[in-house]
Amino acid sequence: MPNVKSTSVRRGLSVLVLSFASLAALPALAVNTDPKEPIHPAATLEGNFLAAYVAGMARDTDAATVFYRHAVEGDPRNQELLERAFVAFLANGAMPDSFKAAERLVARNPANGLAQFTLGVRSLKANKYTQARASLNQGGRGRAADITATLLSAWAQAGAGKGKEALALVDKLKNEQAFNQFREYHAALIAQFTGNNDEAEKRFKSAYENGRNTLQIVDAYARFLASRGRKDEALAIYQTFEEALPRHPIVRASVDAIKSGKPLKSTISSAQDGAAEVLYGLGVVGSGQGDELTAIIYLRLGLYLNPDHSLALVTLGDLYEKLKQYDRANEVFANVPKNEPVRPSADIAIGQNLELMGRGDEAVAYLQNLMKERPDDVEVVMALGNVQRSRKQFAAAAETYGKAIQLIGTPDRSHWILFFYRGSSYERSKQWEKGEPDMKKALDLVPDSMPSAKAQVLNYLAYSWVDQNQNIDEAFKMLTRAVELAPRDGMVIDSLGWAYYRLGKYQDAVRELDKAVELKPGDPVINDHLGDAYWRVGRRDEAKFQWNHAKDSNPEPEDLERILQKIANGLDDAKPAADGTQPPSEPKPNGG
Repeated sequence: MPNVKSTSVRRGLSVLVLSFASLAALPALAVNTDPKEPIHPAATLEGNFLAAYVAGMARDTDAATVFYRHAVEGDPRNQELLERAFVAFLANGAMPDSFKAAERLVARNPANGLAQFTLGVRSLKANKYTQARASLNQGGRGRAADITATLLSAWAQAGAGKGKEALALVDKLKNEQAFNQFREYHAALIAQFTGNNDEAEKRFKSAYENGRNTLQIVDAYARFLASRGRKDEALAIYQTFEEALPRHPIVRASVDAIKSGKPLKSTISSAQDGAAEVLYGLGVVGSGQGDELTAIIYLRLGLYLNPDHSLALVTLGDLYEKLKQYDRANEVFANVPKNEPVRPSADIAIGQNLELMGRGDEAVAYLQNLMKERPDDVEVVMALGNVQRSRKQFAAAAETYGKAIQLIGTPDRSHWILFFYRGSSYERSKQWEKGEPDMKKALDLVPDSMPSAKAQVLNYLAYSWVDQNQNIDEAFKMLTRAVELAPRDGMVIDSLGWAYYRLGKYQDAVRELDKAVELKPGDPVINDHLGDAYWRVGRRDEAKFQWNHAKDSNPEPEDLERILQKIANGLDDAKPAADGTQPPSEPKPNGG
């Protein structure tokens, strides 16, 4: 959705969020954040209060909820404490606690925007539309410009069967340019929901003109057209989206349904669905702006209204991944309904998160079971390969990627990554004769519209040649091109510097490797390379400094031995190049 300006509710949330994390300078407290272990409250009010702060700073909403609940019980009249607890309850999806806290806050201060907003959402859920609007309208200043309260009030009107009044409310946002796409999208959904199809089509067209690559708009508009018998137009809209963002599961499922003559239901079937869609959109905005806690609260409220909102569940799971709370992410992904098109992606994410949690054997077993259930799903096979590659099982990963390549048949440009990963896995398993053709194929397929990806492929292929003293001239051209495409990528610049080193152009090597270390100072490979180059130009003390830095930066075990030898003995000056180089670090796979 578009970049939406802060609203009064968002401002209220932000104030509370800042307060929630304001004790960053407190000494560390022992907080049990293992979801498999029970979280025990502290014995004192002060202990619960401080533990809640620490949990809040860590965005551990489970622990924060437990500690704040007991802190509030110990000091029920403390308004600031209640507000902090309220935020923690919302972020954890503890709705009964949230509503009790909101009622108490409103009783003390009817202008508390976040509390009124939360009570308005509760009324919407209960079909109490007049009461919902009353709470939303009491939520603070600037209501006409408040996109959240305005759109939720509009959906309350729509739920009460007042379509004209609902659209009039939405149109109060007309003077806010930042809201255009969001406003027109919800106006279209409201018009469709209330049976005003002519108005719905006009609004869908307006939203689509400004959001051809926005999934929700594309899908809702295409579904609307398909429901009116205009299937070719719907397919054309999906095709345009596919050209920009290929193979999205929701788009693929909708296209398959249209082609097989199956009906596509409307995006929205109730006022609660519409309000949940508002909150989901704002959650996406918060997530994109790095405002994770606010985004989590919006998504939790949206899921209270529509617990099966698959994209809200996926977005919430992604946020927990971003916060490295992989157990929480997996709990959320497991709640994505089995029949939703994005459920396979959620299943894959669960397997990948198990690997990130250090449970690699479980991750492999989980993904292998998924392969048995969905043997023709390329994404599942690729995910297994990614986990194997992450675990340095390179020969097994190459074999798995080979299965995925067999499944795709004739590859298109979107499949470059499969050949790149298989090629790198072959190279890491000492099978360069198989890896080289894959790297060349990846280079042929990777689109020019993805300069960073193209630079990575150029870099890997050219570096491998340089490392083996092959095709040096061609490798130089490739590396120069890679640096042009990714001038801030330390690994790419390192490869160019190492090519100079291989040619004996040590001053040029130092120049490039100095740049690489500045861009990626903690990489053991780059520091090792720079140490070699310094040694060759007579800067022996600086060389040993770089080798020591490489030693302390967690190098590969086989490289650590060579680095230690160089620290002790330096390089053999009779040799034109250092012994024991290794391939460049690989980029993280797209989609995790």
